[in-house]
Amino acid sequence: MNQFSPTRSDPMLQPISSPTERIALYSAVDDTLTHFEVHPETGSLTQHGSITIKAKVQYAWKHPQLPRLYVSSSNGGPHKVSDCNHVSAFTIECDGSLTPLGQDAVLDRRAVHMCIDPSGRFAINAHNYPVCGLSVHELNQDGSIQEKLPEVSHLHYGIYPHQVMTFPSGQHVMIVDRGNKASADKPEEPGALRTYRFDNGILSQAQVVAPHGGFGFGPRHVSFHPKAPWVYVCDERFNRLYMFRFKDDQLEHQAAYCQEILMQPNLVRPRQIAGPIHVHPKGHVVYVANRSDHSIEENGVNVFNGGENNIAVYQINPESGRPDLIQHIDTQSFHVRTFAIDPNGRFLITASIKPLSIKKEGGLEVIPARLTVFRILVDGQLEFLSTHDIATTGHQMQYWVGAANTV
Repeated sequence: MNQFSPTRSDPMLQPISSPTERIALYSAVDDTLTHFEVHPETGSLTQHGSITIKAKVQYAWKHPQLPRLYVSSSNGGPHKVSDCNHVSAFTIECDGSLTPLGQDAVLDRRAVHMCIDPSGRFAINAHNYPVCGLSVHELNQDGSIQEKLPEVSHLHYGIYPHQVMTFPSGQHVMIVDRGNKASADKPEEPGALRTYRFDNGILSQAQVVAPHGGFGFGPRHVSFHPKAPWVYVCDERFNRLYMFRFKDDQLEHQAAYCQEILMQPNLVRPRQIAGPIHVHPKGHVVYVANRSDHSIEENGVNVFNGGENNIAVYQINPESGRPDLIQHIDTQSFHVRTFAIDPNGRFLITASIKPLSIKKEGGLEVIPARLTVFRILVDGQLEFLSTHDIATTGHQMQYWVGAANTV
């Protein structure tokens, strides 16, 4: 199989040209998944129905060929034990609504991320607490979920997996191992990119790429170029963007390029961390989210204490793959954990996780959790269009957003 076939590494970003298609956007707040329709010309959002999942949505992924959405859920969280963990399949109906498909599959621990392989035969979930690993479920021809395949326990899955992705060939799987920053009672735990041979759903060890032993390297998410053998890596802990080349799914051991992602890279405030990353479906730009939500308490209210919340836009050199910064644009929100590009590449929509107060002349203003809509211009730069406030209460968070075409 040609590893650069038209199947995209992320089917949420796969462009389809039919004029009859509608753009569905899905936003997850805790255990509630809400469907919005995106106007194909203006980018305005129209809210439709919501469904309730068994627990809080952690991540979701669209089937590469079928109108199916897969959702991993858990009642746990980072470094928290959970006892209600599932991966569920839904049919995306013609109007964008979601209906359950088959039986939920039980997971033995929280999945922090998931993906479907390019063939559409397997659902893969990544776990990082209390035991790191990958779990694989085979999918039926209709997209429903079968039983879990035997987990390969003897493999080394890293220190803190934060994402699982298949290479475009479908023949290898990558764990993005973030590692952990140093703290008062322990030194830095290094990060790495870890790859595994993926043969009919069975994993075997392949490669570990950890520049400088993984120290000073804290990758969170990656995004593959749709045509060239390049993968773009977002470094959460050190606020950088890397590009690695690969051949036959073998990564080069050193990054070809490394770029700063902050507007003020010499002024890194507390809780300033890089977030999600996506290459545009055309492959001409790559987007990275900068996120910050550090606050101080004033008169019993948590108030934002500075940092960058923006999307960094990089133009990709078509010959070398080098990413060159061309824009920073504010998300008008705090802590964008995920963002989506509509499948035709016309809109980028960010999802911030929670409200936070800011100082304004005359007092404080609460900025709620939001969806922020940008138009993608011809050169890949972003134009702000609108915000759509998302209701959250207590400790609720808007944890995921994704887009898909419907017919």
